[in-house]
Order: sequence, then C-alpha cells, then structure tokens
Amino acid sequence: YQQLAAGSHPVVMLGWQDAAAYCNWLSDQEQLPRAYVEVAGQLALATPPTTGYRLPTEAEWEWTARHTGGGGSRRYPWGDAMPPPAGAGNFADRTAQGIVSNVLADYSDGHAVTAPVGSFSASPLGLFDLGGNAAEWASDRYTVYPSGVPLAVDPTGPADGQYHVIRGSSWRHSGISELRLSFRDFGDSGRLDVGFRIARTADDQER
Repeated sequence: YQQLAAGSHPVVMLGWQDAAAYCNWLSDQEQLPRAYVEVAGQLALATPPTTGYRLPTEAEWEWTARHTGGGGSRRYPWGDAMPPPAGAGNFADRTAQGIVSNVLADYSDGHAVTAPVGSFSASPLGLFDLGGNAAEWASDRYTVYPSGVPLAVDPTGPADGQYHVIRGSSWRHSGISELRLSFRDFGDSGRLDVGFRIARTADDQER
C-alpha cells in the first residue's frame, strides 16, 4: 500500500506560494509578524526579515544539512561515500521499481514512495530527512551563481525570478549527483516529491 502526504508522511504537491502561505498562517496562530508579504499578488520574503515562520534560506539549508557536529562537512546525507548504508534514508530503492526509472538496486528502505517522518536516523543537529523522502522548498528565488562570487553573510537569494530553489534528494532520486547535499533543483509548482520544512529567526530574547 503506497501513501503520499497521509498521516505522518511529509506533505507534498504544494507549490512554493502554498508553503509560504502556510508559514504566514502559522505565524498568525502564534501572534508573530508575518515573514512573507504580498507583492504584485505574490508572496515574497519581507524586507527586513521578521521573526515569523518561513522557509529556510538556501544558505541555512546547506549549512544545516552539511553540519557534522565537528570539523568538516558531509558530501551525502549519511557521510562522504556511496552507496548509502542501510537505514540512511528514503531514496529510489528496490521497492520503487516500476514507479521511477532508475533505482539503487542494492538498497532497500521499505518505502516505494514517501515514508513517515522520523523513520530514519537524524542528522547531527537532530533533523530528519535532509536527504531522501521529500525534497524541500527553500525561501530563495533560483539563480545560477557563477564561480568566484564573494562570500555573503546570511544571503536570501535574488530579489526576483519565476522559480524558487528546491534542495535535497527525494524518494524519486538514486543518482550520485542527485543524492549529494550540493544538489540544487528549482520549480514554480507542486510535485509528488517536494515538500517543505519551516524555520524562523530568533528574536533578541530568544537568543
């Protein structure tokens, strides 16, 4: 029996605007300032940023996903080498044959599509599914960054653009490049393998 977005499975098929609208709704419930404002009929990140709920920026996602709890950074969600070890996450495995075109033939996670959140090991920061299960919308609009761009502190991406960044692999992915934490994708509508997680900037008292 295959499930998508049921019970404790991650929500998928929501576009970026839907995810941002949910973040604003959650901010309203907790009487926090909204993180997204309407610009020309579309939601966009408020400037300056607020302490309301929002999608993580691409820089936040990257730092969090690669964090090892010590020195250095990880190449894959489970470490630095292929193939993924048993229990590493929910990827395109043997159980997904017939659903996706390419699978990890020697890997089985027991889930053909999405899995309940928390089914696999957490990252060193205690976060689940930073690779596998559902890829995730980032708050940033998508652009291609040329090499040699100066480092920025807390970047939030370009000010405009049709597409938004998608980070992380999903239950549909099995390729080496797709499973790397450096993998970037983009879109402007919902997909069967894209969900989201929420973040917020701590205020002075919370810091």
